[in-house]
Amino acid sequence: MSRKDKLNYYLDIAEAVLEQGTCIRRKFGAVIVKNDEIISTGYVGAPRGRANCHELGYCKRERFNVPKGQRYELCRSVHAEANAIISASRSEMIGSDLFLACHDAGTDKLYGDVEPCSMCKRLIINAGIRRVIIRRTHDTWNVINVSEWVENDDLEAGSGY
Repeated sequence: MSRKDKLNYYLDIAEAVLEQGTCIRRKFGAVIVKNDEIISTGYVGAPRGRANCHELGYCKRERFNVPKGQRYELCRSVHAEANAIISASRSEMIGSDLFLACHDAGTDKLYGDVEPCSMCKRLIINAGIRRVIIRRTHDTWNVINVSEWVENDDLEAGSGY
């Protein structure tokens, strides 16, 4: 019997989690894992009790033709990484890994050219997460050591959502 490697296992779970997302641009799923145990999960969606973009039938950022990675203050949603982080205690997250997967909401195809936005990078750093593993294709991923974000003070770089 052959078993799936652990990185793909957790990335598959992140892809399952993203199916709960309500953003009409991108569906992200995040899974925080420490010592081979899932601590929390998160997906993109409006704050509890507020209408989601799919319920409203429009995306404000799309209406204003906002490019990817800009003007997140216009977005109704809380990002997957942020939702996973607020669902866990910091003591559990210190030294953990965050697995991230994204699909285009329109096509439901894997969208691998992503990384956390600058605000999520700050949250990830403060949560004590050590690595972010992003699914690029169904067979490849990118591993980011969070310490590099701190050392390079590179919070504004990256493609974001």
